[in-house]
Amino acid sequence: MKQSTKAMPKKRQNISQLRMLWQFASRYPAWIIGALLALLLSSTATIAIPAAFRMVIDRGFSNSGAHDINLYFCYMLGIIVLLAMATAARFYCVSWLGERVIADIRVTINRHLMKMPPAFFEQNRPSEIASRLTTDTTLIDQIVSSTASVALRNLITGIGGTLYLFMLAPHLTAMLLAGIPVVVLPIIFLGRRLQKLSRKSQDRIADLSSLLNETLGAMKIVQAFGQEERESDRFGQAVHLTFETARKRITLRSFMTALVILLVFTAIILIMWRGALDVAAGLVSGGTIAAFVLTGGVVAGAFGALSEVYGDLLRGAGAASRLNDLLAEQPIIHSPSHPQALPHTSQSHLSFRNVSFRYPSRPDTDALKDFHFELKAGERLAIVGPSGAGKTTLFQLIQRFYDPTSGAIEMEGVDLKQASLEDIRTHIAVVPQETVIFAASARDNLRYGRWDASDEEIWQAARAANAEEFLKVLPEGLDSFLGEGGARLSGGQRQRIAIARALLRDAPLLLLDEATSALDAESEQAVQQALEKLMKGRSSIIIAHRLATVRHADRIIVMDKGQIVEEGNHDQLTKQNGLYARLAQLQFNGQE
Repeated sequence: MKQSTKAMPKKRQNISQLRMLWQFASRYPAWIIGALLALLLSSTATIAIPAAFRMVIDRGFSNSGAHDINLYFCYMLGIIVLLAMATAARFYCVSWLGERVIADIRVTINRHLMKMPPAFFEQNRPSEIASRLTTDTTLIDQIVSSTASVALRNLITGIGGTLYLFMLAPHLTAMLLAGIPVVVLPIIFLGRRLQKLSRKSQDRIADLSSLLNETLGAMKIVQAFGQEERESDRFGQAVHLTFETARKRITLRSFMTALVILLVFTAIILIMWRGALDVAAGLVSGGTIAAFVLTGGVVAGAFGALSEVYGDLLRGAGAASRLNDLLAEQPIIHSPSHPQALPHTSQSHLSFRNVSFRYPSRPDTDALKDFHFELKAGERLAIVGPSGAGKTTLFQLIQRFYDPTSGAIEMEGVDLKQASLEDIRTHIAVVPQETVIFAASARDNLRYGRWDASDEEIWQAARAANAEEFLKVLPEGLDSFLGEGGARLSGGQRQRIAIARALLRDAPLLLLDEATSALDAESEQAVQQALEKLMKGRSSIIIAHRLATVRHADRIIVMDKGQIVEEGNHDQLTKQNGLYARLAQLQFNGQE
């Protein structure tokens, strides 16, 4: 199944989309049974209260003795105790179930997202996805642990109460049921409009969250360019749109609730009016009409509450739909069912065989065209060229974030499509241009390359990466928190953390993507020394704009427009008077 190159579609939600909740909840049948039993008991106790009042009025207020009066009132107290206990049990069971379901949904979706290739996150904003995992799951938590329980309780109470009403006074109950279509039709009509507004409201909240994450994440740029007021205005406009959408939704929902309650209780009053005439005529007893009034009120309240719950269920259906969209996405890049193992080696051998590639988001543009080269075991290969030449695309394909449009890529003689993703990436260590530092301790950031590394191995890697000195002066050493994005470190220190991480990986193939491009001269020297140690004994591919960092490479490939235009070592290429020579002249200012 191919993965869409477009953003996830927005589907029309309906109650049936809550099926995904049942798929998760059904893993816990004992808790579901416990919740249903407690729900049934509480609803039965609720309906039994009017029956108790009937007995008290018809018999307790007659000429019965004190014993009978005490018996009927004890009966009522027993019902109240049962109602309290059953309600508490119901609340605990459904609350536990709700929290468990949400935890499972979050874990399942997160595991699913870990398998998605970069193309998915290029088409779908990570901030919006994060909103789905927080805002939408919180809404679903409310549905599972509260709204669904309330809906079932009211449904059972309404149906049970209606049956009891037939037992009390069939003709009055028939009149009551005749008014149901008057209540149901507005729910259906207004519910459709409420459904659209609920989904739109959720989308506005997701947009708001995405905008806030983007602005806060770029606060230095916002302040550096004096755009605080503009960003505040932009956020204010987004908040206003969110409020307006929510206002329309709650206005419609309020009108819907008021209309339903008005219709229900008007019908009840008219029926009670008829019942009072029957009591006056001696057709029914006072206790019967009292029980009918109480039960009718309970039934009316139950069905009236269903109209309010329906709006919550629609919002939950929208949230479930959005989460289900995430689970429905299938990665186009995946391991074969029977992968071929990559041979274990200390120095990787890699080859591109007539590879052409177009990004899914740019299907009309060749990122690589009939690309062919071979990396020998232990070779230090440099890739240079202007921006957009296709250098980074090579790294994307080597790590199998994408598959070639045509041609093949082989590692240790095995086509990457025939190897498992885990095996491929275990053979590779990467030092990216923009180092990723997690909001965690120095230890956790360093051992990200190999999670089972001991402290001694971590310090050895830090020493080799010229990172030991600054790590030892941190307040808590390896346990020091490095801040969001490594905010407590300089650019050079973050880069040396990345090199130490790659050292711990100890992979046969090393990919260096502009590892020193954003550093000052002193930091660059320290990082360059660490890189020399890292590349020793490994096959390496180095992407660089600064030609000084690749002068001593075994071989240099010059790329332009997705093709190899020149190849050789530094001295050979400078004599060819081609693209490399022109780049070298610009950078070295004729000092070669």
